[in-house]
Amino acid sequence: MPEGDTVYRAAARLDRALTGHRLTLTDFRVPAFATVDLREGTVIRTLSRGKHLLTRVDHERAWTIHTHLKMEGSWHVYPTGERWRRPDAQVRLVLGIAGRTAVGFQLGVVELVPREQEAGLVAHLGPDLLGPDWDVDRALANLRSQPARAIGEALLDQRNLAGIGNMYMAELCFTMGVNPADAVATVDQLPRLVRRGQQMLQANKERAIQTTTGDLRPRERMWVYRRDRSPCRRCGTPIAVAMLGDPGRERAAYWCPSCQPAR
Repeated sequence: MPEGDTVYRAAARLDRALTGHRLTLTDFRVPAFATVDLREGTVIRTLSRGKHLLTRVDHERAWTIHTHLKMEGSWHVYPTGERWRRPDAQVRLVLGIAGRTAVGFQLGVVELVPREQEAGLVAHLGPDLLGPDWDVDRALANLRSQPARAIGEALLDQRNLAGIGNMYMAELCFTMGVNPADAVATVDQLPRLVRRGQQMLQANKERAIQTTTGDLRPRERMWVYRRDRSPCRRCGTPIAVAMLGDPGRERAAYWCPSCQPAR
């Protein structure tokens, strides 16, 4: 699943491409909204909230288009007439203006709500690590509300803090020397861990290529994420991987057994 900084960049790209322009084409390729036509509406803004994208359109009344990338989704922006880089069968939403077209492929969520209902779409989320509502104290309180929960699971729960996915969870736990399966209550430096998480996303939010090591070379960008069986960059121990979470909601966790011993 895309990380919060990936969604932030997608929102910025859509905002630059569409905001202030009148829509010349809208094509919702989902059954619930297949007949919706927002042509002649004006795009007011696109912003991210955690891993959610909110595109505001004024068309007779104020609307919000809510999209979510889930695991495979992406937004592309093309000059008019340029060939799309993914198959037409994967298209879920098309927004066109004079001179360019924004295409949403394999979007996990596509819905349209009146603007006054927008807040309800993301009301369940914790503070956004890249948002104006970021509140480290609230994020800490949310995490500590379930002290026996594995820290890896707690960090991935968007109700606690919004924006951390598998990659940042693994990299954050490694840099803090915390095993992803450790209980929240056992993490001595939880405030520092949360602040570092926000710093990681901030450092990468403008980069096309994410890194937590500071090295942008292929296979050198991450400490442990997707490096199972490769030697730890610090001690040489093979990186371990296991599924973490409740049945049906498991996520892959990566760690170094030597640098991150379980408590």
